[in-house]
Amino acid sequence: MKEILSGNEAIARGAFEAGVKVASAYPGTPSTEILENTVKYSSINSSWAPNEKVALEVGLGASFAGARAIVCMKHVGVNVAADPLFTSSYTGVGGGLLLVAADDPEMHSSQDEQDSRNYAKFAKLPMLEPADSMECKEFTKLAFQLSEEYDTPVMLRSCTRISHGKSIVELKEPITGLPEPKLVKNAKKLVMLPGNARLRHPVVEERILKLEEYGSTWSINREEMRSTEIGVICGGVTYQYVREALPEVSTLKLGMVYPLPKKLIKEFAKKVKRLFVVEELDPFIGEQVKAMGISVTGKEIIPICGELSPGLIKSAFSKAGIISYKRPEAITLEELPPRPPNMCPGCPHRGFFYALNKLNAYVTGDIGCYTLGFMPPLNAMDTCVCMGASISNASGMVRILSPEEQKRVVAVIGDSTFLHTGVNSLMEMAYNQVPATVAILDNRITAMTGRQENPTSGFSLSGEVAPEVNIPQLCNSMGIKHVRIVDPHDLTETEKVLKEEMERTEPSVIITNRPCCLIKEEKRFKSGDINTVDTEKCSGCRACLKIGCPAIEWIPAPDGKKGKAKIDQLLCNGCDVCQQLCKFDAIH
Repeated sequence: MKEILSGNEAIARGAFEAGVKVASAYPGTPSTEILENTVKYSSINSSWAPNEKVALEVGLGASFAGARAIVCMKHVGVNVAADPLFTSSYTGVGGGLLLVAADDPEMHSSQDEQDSRNYAKFAKLPMLEPADSMECKEFTKLAFQLSEEYDTPVMLRSCTRISHGKSIVELKEPITGLPEPKLVKNAKKLVMLPGNARLRHPVVEERILKLEEYGSTWSINREEMRSTEIGVICGGVTYQYVREALPEVSTLKLGMVYPLPKKLIKEFAKKVKRLFVVEELDPFIGEQVKAMGISVTGKEIIPICGELSPGLIKSAFSKAGIISYKRPEAITLEELPPRPPNMCPGCPHRGFFYALNKLNAYVTGDIGCYTLGFMPPLNAMDTCVCMGASISNASGMVRILSPEEQKRVVAVIGDSTFLHTGVNSLMEMAYNQVPATVAILDNRITAMTGRQENPTSGFSLSGEVAPEVNIPQLCNSMGIKHVRIVDPHDLTETEKVLKEEMERTEPSVIITNRPCCLIKEEKRFKSGDINTVDTEKCSGCRACLKIGCPAIEWIPAPDGKKGKAKIDQLLCNGCDVCQQLCKFDAIH
């Protein structure tokens, strides 16, 4: 049977067909949908973890007990999981262990461009890179075979276009006859004390050499000879781009991008007059090929930043005088108005950021929907580095500021991000009694990646009722004496509480208590709660526009006088924040 699947759906299917028993992840675009699909297979125990480090340790534990396990995360999540990742290279596995790292070239939903291939080389682990959905499924299955044969975790690199693009996949039945999980004591291999680790390091080095040799004969690394003039080394999504942009050139398609099949590369290089590497982001393959003493062109003509495309590759080869290509003339379209990212109508974060802006707070931000507090007209975020950094950044700032400047610093973090890596940061702040204000925006869900459950939401990935972490009690247990809970839709109360806590000379926490307006289970409004504008009373003062709600439109006056506000009845969900801003009682 065949189906059209996205890369993420195909990876989940591959895990099912490979007999995977455990799947663990923290949601992160573009990897999120893998776990949302493994949970559909009852044979796989699928669950969200509080962060990527925990997810990998869960998968590693299942592997030690003899089960096949898959762990999924986006590229920056690998940074969080790096500690167990590197040591797992030394311990090896029991059942096969696969780590899927989904990169995000062009930063569609990320704070940086990061090439996860470097982690495979750094940790000395094999990495596979599929080029379409069918390969996503098949490479997932191959990864478990490779993992068990060579006693190593395996990494699989995807990217936004592979994860979300769709193509035909042939479905098969799951494998049978895998060993039943059981506990086997092997402390010398799994307890990484220095004495044991020293013995394991040579094993890791020998394993990489064996994998390199195997890669030169493995069918997922293949030559496709079409011409002796130009040869291109590529893999993953760039293989698809090269085939479309340069159909006449010969290609060496790499399915395993680390370790590189050096013997195969040398043989391919001898068969073509000019050799090129086309790869997204870092010159990962290009530098290694040059180190082999082979003349090759790569990042000299291919951009190091952003996504590639067939047109971009054609243009690069044309500018370098390698092919003849005339870029098609751009189609002239009527200029469209800009559509910047924005919080949803009724988002509970909007009122809180409005208050922060009004109080001229210096906001150390974090990763989530609330990062959009940076956008105008709210303009209420001043730093954003990585998950959990908001609290730590605030803690560092306050130590060296004057008492008056200290009061302006407010760290803002969401509930899921707080549990991800914010808890340790708040613990540090409390332990060192740093006088800063922390705002935990608890919307009861992991909203930005698509409303996934987390340990505060009361439900597991499978939808079963789960224990809820009590954030106020957690803060109290760390030594935070002042914990306030506010309704962010109540602007007066929100501003009042913020003012009071910003004046404190010891750590304090403010927690907002409105859920995400898109959670299906929440009754967001009752009949009659949607707002409308009384145009007779509207003065055209534009106060309601200061919150940047997409439901509020501005209708210019035809006679050149002041325009009027209008509320889109299909978008408004009755949060009443705009009503509180109108001094003329025009919004009801």
